[in-house]
Amino acid sequence: MNHALLILTLLLAPLLGFVFNGLRFRSANGVLAGAVATAASTISFLCSIALYAILLSRPEEERHLATRFYEWISVGNLKIPFGFVVDQISGIMILIITGVGSLIHLFSIGYMSHDERPAKFFAYLNLFLFNMLLLVLGDNMVVTFVGWEGVGLCSYLLIGFWFSDPDKASAGMKAFVTNRIGDAGFIIGMFILFFTFGSLSYADLIELVPKTVETTWFGPVTLACLFLFIGAAGKSAQIPLYVWLPDAMAGPTPVSALIHAATMVTAGVYLFVRLSPILILAPHAMEVIAWTGAATALVAATIGMTQWDIKKILAYSTVSQLGYMFLAVGVGAFTAALFHLMTHAFFKALMFLGSGSVIHGMHEEQDVRKMGGLRKYMPITHATFVLGWLAIIGMPPFAGFFSKDEILWQAYSSPHGSKALWLVGAVTAVCTAFYMTRLMALTFWGKSRFGRDVHPHESGPTMTIPLIVLGILSIIGGWAGIPHVMGEILPGHPPNLIQNWLSPVIGKVEAGHGSAVVEWALMAVSVSLAGLAAVLAYYSYVMHPKVAEAAAKAFGPVHRAMANKYYVDEFYFGAIINPLVRTSKAIWYYVDVKLIDKATYVAGDLVSGLASFVKTVQSGKTQNYALYMAMGLVVIIAVALAS
Repeated sequence: MNHALLILTLLLAPLLGFVFNGLRFRSANGVLAGAVATAASTISFLCSIALYAILLSRPEEERHLATRFYEWISVGNLKIPFGFVVDQISGIMILIITGVGSLIHLFSIGYMSHDERPAKFFAYLNLFLFNMLLLVLGDNMVVTFVGWEGVGLCSYLLIGFWFSDPDKASAGMKAFVTNRIGDAGFIIGMFILFFTFGSLSYADLIELVPKTVETTWFGPVTLACLFLFIGAAGKSAQIPLYVWLPDAMAGPTPVSALIHAATMVTAGVYLFVRLSPILILAPHAMEVIAWTGAATALVAATIGMTQWDIKKILAYSTVSQLGYMFLAVGVGAFTAALFHLMTHAFFKALMFLGSGSVIHGMHEEQDVRKMGGLRKYMPITHATFVLGWLAIIGMPPFAGFFSKDEILWQAYSSPHGSKALWLVGAVTAVCTAFYMTRLMALTFWGKSRFGRDVHPHESGPTMTIPLIVLGILSIIGGWAGIPHVMGEILPGHPPNLIQNWLSPVIGKVEAGHGSAVVEWALMAVSVSLAGLAAVLAYYSYVMHPKVAEAAAKAFGPVHRAMANKYYVDEFYFGAIINPLVRTSKAIWYYVDVKLIDKATYVAGDLVSGLASFVKTVQSGKTQNYALYMAMGLVVIIAVALAS
């Protein structure tokens, strides 16, 4: 089968879906809009499967499907083709994007059935999918950047979809502005790479960059990677640019599942996995990435322990899990980073959609303090949510266990890792188990805390079927990356499939230290601590709820700081935004109004006065002109006689 045609179809299907629903954006026919959008994403998914099958059928050295449709930009030495590539990395990404994306589209048919503008919503979803595919399929950084900006635009449109609500509109603007800050770093990183190596093609850069490790902070590769990481920190919500993602929960819940679990927020991780052969030459940049990821994971997890909005809890969980991925990137565990990206897409999309089912069944209620006991009212949602919960807290044999523990092991054993990084990751795992069990307890278990006028109900098939599929993937998704130490004792000795698959195309780091005994021990420690944290949360919020209240009082200042998100937003407003607004107003008043405007008025008055004088001279009366001529003649004669 022609892979170029498959790539073209893969890209055009959601774009055509966007055009169809975009032209009828005022339509309230959600079933038709959802059916068209879901069909478009499903076609892309089928193309992804076909392309992946072609890769599988080829020898390892030939797993590279490239196509260039035309020369897009040609200015001097800058040659940018509109080209795309499907290899081991982008092959996994397109399966995740289109597969999980199709399930989210299907879920949205039921969720958005009562909205006034479902056609516009589905048009935005399809446009988002198209741009995300551009991002991961581009064979050069410029095409990637087009998709990068495209998903930023779509996130603004989707987060602020219900823009008549000022808070929701503000959340969309916050996401847009924060991402623009990161994108400036991305552009500078591209400039450094182009002016140093003369190309922005991924394949060319990997060949052109000298294979010498930079020991200075100011080498071109190190600087480029650091600036690109600023872009990744914006898109993938890392410190200090993570603040937009929790507020992005203002959008419809399927948006949270699509953007903040499976696609856009993972773009930064994808970028560095793609550039991993270059990143390993910049150990200083790797160190910054590792510690930023670790800090983000821990800070977000502690905030998640004190939130009450079901979507906000999941949002901080997403920030924390993204921190894990960047921790993996920073220690050179690129396979583990992409593996956790994949498993996270399964269980986090499941949990976001599950929260949407809960909100739908609870008549738009999002406060977990007003829920409780929902498992008997929503059995399918509860059962699938349990699978996502077990996956995210890292219980074997669920998906999150394999990818999370691989990251923790690499953080400990990699030459770029350390015991301190492992400790931060392990503490984060404990916090994750606690607050996710707290979420389960307050939402599904214990006594009901909603009023008699609330009648929870299970969602319809278009919403529960995606939950079931994602629940199954949350169980088996991790089996593709069974660690070698475990595969050696399991029947049939299953290999680490994802490591074998990605090995030819990712950067290689030196072999780590640590024995199989140490790996088993660390695995046992992390699982045991997570299990104990889950038991403690169940005890505190189901069996003896007063324990949680007493603990909150005992840790008063710390608890308040976490509940208020460490006052980061307040700091940004106080130290950056408000001073910038005041400075801008001062510049406007004193420079624009007082200086520029007044200078303009003075110049205008001067010209007007001069024009008035000239107007009196140019009267149009012949006798006046004759008088002026006579006067001029007299002056000329007088001057001549005087000389």
